[in-house]
Amino acid sequence: MSVTTTSIAVDETPLVLHLLRRADDALILGHRLSEWTGNAPTLEEDLALANIALDLIGQSRALFDYAGSLCGLDEDQLAYRRDARQYRNLLITEQLNGDFACTIARQFLYSAFIDPYWREAMSSSDATIAAIAAKAEKETAYHLRHASEWLIRLGDGTGESHRRAQAGLEELWPFTGEFFEVDAPDQSLIDAGTIPDPAELHDGWSSRINTILARATLTRPKDSWMQTGGRTGRHSEHLGHILAELQYLQRSHPGAKW
Repeated sequence: MSVTTTSIAVDETPLVLHLLRRADDALILGHRLSEWTGNAPTLEEDLALANIALDLIGQSRALFDYAGSLCGLDEDQLAYRRDARQYRNLLITEQLNGDFACTIARQFLYSAFIDPYWREAMSSSDATIAAIAAKAEKETAYHLRHASEWLIRLGDGTGESHRRAQAGLEELWPFTGEFFEVDAPDQSLIDAGTIPDPAELHDGWSSRINTILARATLTRPKDSWMQTGGRTGRHSEHLGHILAELQYLQRSHPGAKW
């Protein structure tokens, strides 16, 4: 007797794999930020985080749509019907929100990387990636400015806000090495001029980090052992909980439409 499953398989060419990696980053982080809706410290910040989450989910949709056009699937299938090991998001994006300072630290570290990434990707030899990047960079520039301003306010604020911001940085720092990893599929796209080389963004990212942390009177954590695995489908336990919520409807009613 055959067993029906709602899971899908994806033909991961280097380009499809890369698109899924970036789409998963945006989808999972967007979902995490959406958890602040109704819970943020002020109404203004409630709206700001919700809008950033919507920006990220919009970016994921564009990337999923392009990936789907290359592998014969649609964006809903790619977003909701892959198994956890098929998700390729950075581990930092799936970590728990923690307190508000921890969320801001995560958003700052990620935005300081992804904003220059999209800026460089605007020159991609792939016209669709260049177009996605042009729209995404306008959004991530605001995300970076918003997170930077908040981190400065928290770090250079009260003793308690400083402590919490520093604790968030210390907790999340071991996940930042994954930003700059390059494997064989990505290297082939870099060589073809399709995507930027993340390694070439490291010095600029590091300089931005140092500048904002100095203004925030925060101490840059020491580089040591770094977490890895998200790009190859090895995740923390947190992703499973996210997917259980995200995928419930599509898993219960495959192909459901509003």
